[in-house]
Amino acid sequence: MLNLKQVQRYATEIRVETLKALTNLGFGHYGGSMSVVETLAVLYGAVMKVDPAQPQWPERDNFVLSKGHAGPALYSALALKGYFPREELATLNENGTHFPSHPDRLLTRGVDATTGSLGQGVSIATGMALAHHLAGRKNRVFCILGDGELNEGQCWEAFQFIAHHNLNNLTLFIDYNKQQLDGTLDEVIKPFDLNAKFSAFGFDVLSVKGDDITAIYEAIAPVRSGEQRPRVVLLDSIKGQGVPYIEQLPNSHHLRLTDDIKAEMQQAIATLEATL
Repeated sequence: MLNLKQVQRYATEIRVETLKALTNLGFGHYGGSMSVVETLAVLYGAVMKVDPAQPQWPERDNFVLSKGHAGPALYSALALKGYFPREELATLNENGTHFPSHPDRLLTRGVDATTGSLGQGVSIATGMALAHHLAGRKNRVFCILGDGELNEGQCWEAFQFIAHHNLNNLTLFIDYNKQQLDGTLDEVIKPFDLNAKFSAFGFDVLSVKGDDITAIYEAIAPVRSGEQRPRVVLLDSIKGQGVPYIEQLPNSHHLRLTDDIKAEMQQAIATLEATL
């Protein structure tokens, strides 16, 4: 059951800790980390069956961040969930850290898959879902992809495989924030109608606002079974979501902080903390 206020607070805390870690570092993937915060909060705060005390618990649900550049947001969600002390987030991307810029399952407690090479994470998630299905296990698998990531043909090979095998224990999220490294989606490669494309590939498709916690929860909370098709949730999100300064930047995929930008980030952190 969804405790809306609790998950809203969790999302704000994820956003704050992610901003702190990136701002302390002085550079990083701000925009795409912010746009998945609410989805992470719903997954780890209300839906996924996990146990921070037993990261390798066989009955846990699995999460794969295929858009691995949003790793800082995942680390914050895991820290706040209790996988490790939040103070360790300050070591983000430093030499010897357990928190590289992209997730590494061998380095970070609670990370199920190493990702960062775009297009590959969804294939890993597909393998997990198939393994659970063949073994008759009830574990669910969730995977977040970037919209720019869909330029990779490997994604569509995985989608076809998922639908062919009716892996309805796997839920995909597309972070549709309309920007990628080199510009807007329409400038680089037009995505056209994602709803129609995924429907044609054999998926059940829902589109929700990327910051609508209730809608995200309602899209994924019911366990799919029988002949129900695998589900894709299109997150109509904003790059830099929840931080007005970042939302208004022409491209926030990766930022390197000047003194002025750092001051804006510190102000954003203070504003968010005041709501907790």
